[in-house]
Amino acid sequence: DRVLAGESIEPSEARAILDAPDVELLDLLGAAYHIRHRHYGNKVKLNYLVNAKSGLCPEDCTYCSQSKDSTADIHQYRLMPQEDIVAKADHAARSHAGTCCIVISAKGPSDREVDHVAGAIKEIRQRHPDMKLCACLGILKEGQAERLAEAGADRYNHNLNTAPSHYEDICSTHSYEDRLATVESSKKAGISPCSGVIIGMGETRDQVVESAFALRDLDVDSIPVNFLIAIEGTPLAQQ
Repeated sequence: DRVLAGESIEPSEARAILDAPDVELLDLLGAAYHIRHRHYGNKVKLNYLVNAKSGLCPEDCTYCSQSKDSTADIHQYRLMPQEDIVAKADHAARSHAGTCCIVISAKGPSDREVDHVAGAIKEIRQRHPDMKLCACLGILKEGQAERLAEAGADRYNHNLNTAPSHYEDICSTHSYEDRLATVESSKKAGISPCSGVIIGMGETRDQVVESAFALRDLDVDSIPVNFLIAIEGTPLAQQ
């Protein structure tokens, strides 16, 4: 009721939600639904993901099958031709997806890769003007977010993944601050920021709360809440 009235909860209250006994679960779901319905009604949004470049990533993120330390059996290929990306977006439109997200595996894109994706976005925008277009290309360098915005990207996805205090336990090849900077650069360029978490990577409940409040403070527009799928061949395979 307080949240519906425009107030914010405190970290201790968020922790109490996570600690609630199972017998209170239905009440908790009901309360969450009232908040959801206030803002979104019963609408469900369908997103379509285009895996435009797979594997071959130099990062050591412990959860990821595409990292340099992973031995998982996955498809590996270089950046997909623009016409193939556009064809995937055509399929997304036929499937009534509201958003098409173009994803590549990398620490961050080269300028050539940004131009390549931007070209595909321009073409998709012309063919499907009502479809929201999202890019997820990793850590951005100066000026890259602006080029994506000029091409017609509506949203940029770059997850914080976990709490600041837990980040070094899941990745050492880039920092939590690098991720924050990319989210801020997309906001500065006028692109809607999308950033979320992966739950289940060995973090504590307090760190779950810490990550939630970090996203609230960052004021992102969309928060994907993911749950770890432990993949054989990754350091977190037994998590």
